[in-house]
Amino acid sequence: MITPVLHPSHRGPMSSIRMLGHIRLLTQHVSMRSSALRSFSRTCRPSPSLIRYTSRPISLIPCPQPSRLATTLVIPDSKSPPAPEVYTPPTTGILSYLPSSVVPYAELVRIDKPTGTTYLFLPCMWSTILASTMVDPVHPLTSVVYTTLLFGTGAIIMRGAGCAINDLWDRNIDPKVTRTKFRPIARGAITPAAALVFTASQCLAGLAVLVQFPVETIVYGIPSLVLVGCYPLMKRITHYPQFVLGLSFSWGAILGFPAMGLSLMEPTVAMTAGLLYASNVAWTVLYDTIYAHQDVKDDLKAGVKSIAVKHESHTKYLMTGLGVVQIGLLAGAGAVSGCGPIFYGLSCGGAAAGLGYMIRKANLKDVKECWWWFKWCAWAVGGVAVGGGLFGEYLAVRTGIYGEEGWWGMGGRRQRVLGINTGEGILMIRE
Repeated sequence: MITPVLHPSHRGPMSSIRMLGHIRLLTQHVSMRSSALRSFSRTCRPSPSLIRYTSRPISLIPCPQPSRLATTLVIPDSKSPPAPEVYTPPTTGILSYLPSSVVPYAELVRIDKPTGTTYLFLPCMWSTILASTMVDPVHPLTSVVYTTLLFGTGAIIMRGAGCAINDLWDRNIDPKVTRTKFRPIARGAITPAAALVFTASQCLAGLAVLVQFPVETIVYGIPSLVLVGCYPLMKRITHYPQFVLGLSFSWGAILGFPAMGLSLMEPTVAMTAGLLYASNVAWTVLYDTIYAHQDVKDDLKAGVKSIAVKHESHTKYLMTGLGVVQIGLLAGAGAVSGCGPIFYGLSCGGAAAGLGYMIRKANLKDVKECWWWFKWCAWAVGGVAVGGGLFGEYLAVRTGIYGEEGWWGMGGRRQRVLGINTGEGILMIRE
């Protein structure tokens, strides 16, 4: 605050005029920042004998003459407290077209954020395509597409159920985290009881999809629900909950084989499925570590554990190691099943290039960048690279491009693991 004080040795009409002139000059700068006002006082103020500046508290200065005015200038504080954040209903995107009563449930299943569904669906697609190349004759494209669509439907439903379970577990933590404080359960738009009923209905819908598959697929699919329910709890117990998420989200890498008629009791099929599953676990830990970097500061305050919190300063080294493990296990799955050069070049090579580029470029300190790279990894690495390579491999086998001997001794009928339909089942042989 600034108080202009009239020096007692300057009295009279002229001094009053000068005093009022300076007061008007100061009034013009009331809205300026304090730094600008100090600069003005250093360069433009008149002789100190007329006006001096003081930071004393505001007070009225008595004047001996009735006509003289005592003036106080008040500079408002520019640091006003921020307005409290309030939930704003969505005005853009798919949520803006839904009835207001439906929006909370659509937000609960993250219908406006399909990346998580994509990550759950991709291992199902990979295993379906890879299993299709292990049968002689190769499964027709219509069969592959039908099975893939079933898995896609199940991924949409079960990802929504998983999000609801996660939000039920985290309903007391989400309000403390900037990114999650307006989730429907956290803000009170959906009660825990209503969310529980809704989750149960989703699980029943998922079961309705699951029973469309062969019995072996149903038997192996049900245990994944245990992992789905346990993952949110792991964030309170260990700094490595991403591994539990990986075990859950990668389950589809196993189910595609029995869905296409191959028994997991056959050693070669089991080894191929196991390697593909382990590869996807490593990939899940990698991409979810990027995702976890969005909430590092809030997680520290809320006591939530994650790899990003535990190894914040060494995350990229960890991601590099996970990428090497993922590509190595993926290549192992191809080697056991007898895949050819298209798989190794596009799926393995493309994934390696994509992961290397992402790890190098991602700024893990930037929340928006973390979210962007999280989405990019799903489509570029999982979809285009690994998925595209497997589909290219399927087409090469389906059209007979590899022939009997394959390319450079890889991928031919002699090198592949083949399931021969005997009429009573599929007999696995290696020719």
